[in-house]
Amino acid sequence: MSPQPSHLIDLDTYFARIGYSETPTPTLSTLQTLHALHTEHIPFENLDPLLGRLVALDLPSLEAKLVRSHRGGYCYEHNLLFAHVLEQLGFTPRRLAARVLWNQPADTLPHRSHMLVQVSVEQRQYIVDTGFGGNTLTGPICLDQQGAQQTAHGQFRVSSHDGLYLLETLLQGEWRKLYQFDLQAQYPIDYEAVNYYLCTHPSSHFRYALYAALASTEGRLSLLNDRVTLVRPNGEIQRERLRDAAHAQDILAQRFGIDVPDPALLRDLWPRLHTPVRPGEPAD
Repeated sequence: MSPQPSHLIDLDTYFARIGYSETPTPTLSTLQTLHALHTEHIPFENLDPLLGRLVALDLPSLEAKLVRSHRGGYCYEHNLLFAHVLEQLGFTPRRLAARVLWNQPADTLPHRSHMLVQVSVEQRQYIVDTGFGGNTLTGPICLDQQGAQQTAHGQFRVSSHDGLYLLETLLQGEWRKLYQFDLQAQYPIDYEAVNYYLCTHPSSHFRYALYAALASTEGRLSLLNDRVTLVRPNGEIQRERLRDAAHAQDILAQRFGIDVPDPALLRDLWPRLHTPVRPGEPAD
């Protein structure tokens, strides 16, 4: 069990941020509602590493950035904040780490760079994850259930072998691997080291590409460099190319609710933030 933080989150402000107006209790229903609202209202984004800023993982910094400001964050920020909220509500979350397999060759063994959270509620075990970019879970996934599990934003499944769990999602009729994890508890130092790597190492993709994502009733909205994509619940896909850094700043503010912390630096970086068109996709 993680040490109790000396700083407590202002739950009323957090609830206002995500649009939660019910009376919270440590139940599955509350967990499901909070998970969905968090991913709808607090965006995934990596502006700090992209702009050369170190991401702070202490609780006051997380609250100031994700709750009180028009910002989002990546997995450590989202899931550390969410875990603290759950603890204050009487849940007993366990912080975990995962190896990201998404878009990786089959023979790759990546480091454990992703954070997720395990929650025991109503005598069953679930994972929650509010920070996995365009494939972020929008509802808890039960570890004790075999086969596909439906969420508001697609189907997921968990399989296990020798203590290792694999999370997959169904995309265009094909099961795709997202990440592999075990149930060993992680502590702040475990995240601090990898967080520093992701913010500073030359090979970290967060330093060289712009990401943003939200999941709502409209569908999954994501941004990669100069492209915005909306995948609607019926499978329809809409894409838009961003003209320049000013256009990107407007889209980040209007559609993702993100205030760019250094617009001038984003403008300087913009010429290298270009996403090639894949075969079969429209050019605009």
